[in-house]
Amino acid sequence: MVNSKSKNRSNVIWGFFSSVKLTIVLLIILAIVSILGTVVPQEQGAAEFARRLNPAMLQIFTSLDFFDMYHSIWFRVLIGCLAMNLVICSVDRFPAAWKRFTLRPEPDRTKPFDNLPPHQSFLAQGTPEEIANKVNKLFQSRYKKTRKKEVGANLFFYGERGNYSHFGVYLVHLSVLLIIVGSLVGSFFGFDAYVNILAGEQIDTVMLRKTMRPLKLDFTVRCDKFTVDFYENGAPKEYRSDLSFLVKGKEMAKEKLLVNHPVEFMGITFYQANYGSIPGKTVRVKISCNTAQPTVIDMKVEAGKSIALPGGEGKFKVIDVRGDIMKMGQAALISVQPNQGKPVDFWVFKHGEMARKMLPEPMLKSPKFNPSAFKPYTFFLDGLETKFYTGLQVNRDPGVSIVWIGCFFMIAGLFVTFFLSHMRIWVHLLKTDQGMKISAAGTANKNPVGLQRELEHLTNDLKDLFGKKG
Repeated sequence: MVNSKSKNRSNVIWGFFSSVKLTIVLLIILAIVSILGTVVPQEQGAAEFARRLNPAMLQIFTSLDFFDMYHSIWFRVLIGCLAMNLVICSVDRFPAAWKRFTLRPEPDRTKPFDNLPPHQSFLAQGTPEEIANKVNKLFQSRYKKTRKKEVGANLFFYGERGNYSHFGVYLVHLSVLLIIVGSLVGSFFGFDAYVNILAGEQIDTVMLRKTMRPLKLDFTVRCDKFTVDFYENGAPKEYRSDLSFLVKGKEMAKEKLLVNHPVEFMGITFYQANYGSIPGKTVRVKISCNTAQPTVIDMKVEAGKSIALPGGEGKFKVIDVRGDIMKMGQAALISVQPNQGKPVDFWVFKHGEMARKMLPEPMLKSPKFNPSAFKPYTFFLDGLETKFYTGLQVNRDPGVSIVWIGCFFMIAGLFVTFFLSHMRIWVHLLKTDQGMKISAAGTANKNPVGLQRELEHLTNDLKDLFGKKG
């Protein structure tokens, strides 16, 4: 009794997954999900979209992994159900396809010759043996699995073409399974990360986008040079990174990385994503001495290094630099250490007038924002040395090759399914008083136009054997 229930349950599961209706439903759901995944930004692009949602809706989107749906458990379950559906459908219907593939009708069938058009028959002159040999030779050169059978005054020839077209749909199924497997392999064993590298420096660790955790690579990436060209309006025209790849300190490859021209090393692909700049250590300052004989001194100083004041009253150094502080542009924090007394610290801005307009009144009165806080000197920031960094997108997807193989099988399967057909061809030789009557007929599982074209070509070739004009 238990075995019977188990068998019934197994039959129900098999019947459920072997249903074509299930395939249609799953494909519709996946299509809707794909549209949703296009409308809702995924992963790093989701922050701006999420800010526009109310808290309740944001909670729903987050709990359902709508911002990373292609890596969510429910999406993988959908893909797994589609894969199981394809496998069971293929297994369930393969015996019937194999039976059609192995079926061999008798050569002496007369039904295909019923209602035969007149142009598919003609009379040939010669001995029966000579005619039969010529027809047999032509027939074997054109078709596979040829057979012949003589029945009284009748001689039948049978051949096939395209019998493998029965399996085109299974190539399509296999291709879909390979694409699914490739996507799952990439999802489970691949990664999506990013890294910023200063020109002249090297890294061996990238940051994973999803978990924001560092991932150590098996090699080192060095940015030998970064260049950027601009249009006249200041927009970037092209930026390029010259990269070197090192394994255990030994340089293994050098590549030029451009936008839309990624490079690959040891199965990991690098894309030129963005660029930026950070303040360097060199600061250009001007020092004005407000004395009876005013002087202005231009200096290049290194951040953190003490420099003597022009009059010997003490020393000063740059203790901090900012590329864009509070959207007021470049700024430097200067600390003056007099020979006697406490240090005096204050900020100086490259665009001093603009900064003064943006600062609130209490800050303007503070010595911290007074470039003349240490008399008799006034400090001006002429500029900061900036260093460019290249922003790289780093991806590893070991399933790509499997997906490409699946795409190849998809094209092959669609070609076999839609452009090839299984043709069964018969040629009938009948002895008559006027000569040997030769007729050609056939059947096909699809593409009747192709079958008719094949029969016309065969008839014309047979006529050419015996000097008949088409």
